[in-house]
Amino acid sequence: MSRENWRSERGAERFGQGNRKSYEGKREGRTERKQYEEKREGRAEHVPGMEGTLREEDARIIEGRNAVLEAFRSGKTVDRLLMLDGCQDGPMQTIRREAKKYGTMIDFVRRERLDQVSPTGTHQGVIAYIAAYEYAEVSDILTKAKEKGEPPFLILLDDIEDPHNLGAIIRTANLAGAHGVIIPKRRAVGLTATVARTSAGALNYTPVARVTNLSATIEELKKEGIWFVCADMGGELMYHQNLTGPIGLVIGSEGSGVSRLVKEKCDFTASIPMYGDIDSLNASVAAGVLAYEIVRQRTCRK
Repeated sequence: MSRENWRSERGAERFGQGNRKSYEGKREGRTERKQYEEKREGRAEHVPGMEGTLREEDARIIEGRNAVLEAFRSGKTVDRLLMLDGCQDGPMQTIRREAKKYGTMIDFVRRERLDQVSPTGTHQGVIAYIAAYEYAEVSDILTKAKEKGEPPFLILLDDIEDPHNLGAIIRTANLAGAHGVIIPKRRAVGLTATVARTSAGALNYTPVARVTNLSATIEELKKEGIWFVCADMGGELMYHQNLTGPIGLVIGSEGSGVSRLVKEKCDFTASIPMYGDIDSLNASVAAGVLAYEIVRQRTCRK
């Protein structure tokens, strides 16, 4: 049976549905932010290796109404906004309009949260997180593959909130020859300084695109002839799958895996053989294992 017929027959199938764990309240760099707050308030005498992180985190924070508004107007990439819940005056409405125009995620929080995050305490009810690197477009990733004369190899990440995981995956993507990484705007870490550092320089060479809807993006990329394989513990063993040709590898978070809606858009699922006593691999490790199975199959087919 051809891949095309197989895709058509499988298109109506539904993958098993399960309750997804809620990750409400979890934010990027949560552990580091807690250490940051403790250090600033004098409750932590010394946090080894955190000095550089403190400076990096402060460097990507812009606070104050005029400063945040000018960040948008000057073309800076704002990953996320923290805004004082219930504040509806003119300047705040203007900032909200700018954020909506650029698709920036907004979190409405209490004043105590803003006071904790603010390096200076003069936030005026709004704090912006600026991306450490510029995002690419999905079309840029496809163009890169075309320029190299290679079938597209993409890595898509669903709900990866740990900056160390994202950085490690970007590093693996570069070394495995992937043409780019795609991440969602919500429920996912952005291109922070920690991500850049963990990628060990790979972020300078591997484009990362950020999209509003991962499921819709997969549907659009299928029109370009790309097939999608989802990492899933219940999938067929990766060695038995055909992972050659234009392909997108979808990796989910360690806790809940790939979301049901995204999984349903994938053409097939692949599992990694595991013989130990624990449930799953770290997300970045799983991405590395599957990425290099794709490399192995591509190399053997040449």
